[in-house]
Amino acid sequence: MFQSLKQQVKQISKQSEIEVSDKLFQICQLLSNKIEYYNWVGFYFRNGDKQELKLGPYVGEPTDHTIIPFGKGICGQVAVSNQNFVVPDVKAQDNYIACSMTVKAEIVVPIFINGENIGQIDIDSNTINPFTEADERFLEFVCKEVAKVLKNSNYLNQNFLIKV
Repeated sequence: MFQSLKQQVKQISKQSEIEVSDKLFQICQLLSNKIEYYNWVGFYFRNGDKQELKLGPYVGEPTDHTIIPFGKGICGQVAVSNQNFVVPDVKAQDNYIACSMTVKAEIVVPIFINGENIGQIDIDSNTINPFTEADERFLEFVCKEVAKVLKNSNYLNQNFLIKV
């Protein structure tokens, strides 16, 4: 499954005729539609020089968490640690920000450009403990593809005041 999705992610990222935000949204849609336990898929990016993340394109239930301070919740912790964070059961996490009562698990993988953590992909699941090492490796691939798209655009500078 992940192998064919990798090709589709590459195809989306190479489309020159669509805006970066649309590419990111299409990647979210692809993952949400093709992987049944990916119930919310979205991107967060560093918000300029502030120690916070700002919500980018996403697919799933609307969230109140459009800004997340560094260190807060799973996303905020990844912004500080620069490491993947897999949460098999969100109820077992002390520093978890509940987005929806239906969310049972979460995985967050950072996006790096020139060695700098500029954002992340965040995935919530309504299934307890669904994420495997294969999910992590696949999402690392997605983040590398997204980094290539972002590096060759002004998207981050225009929307998140980040210069890459």
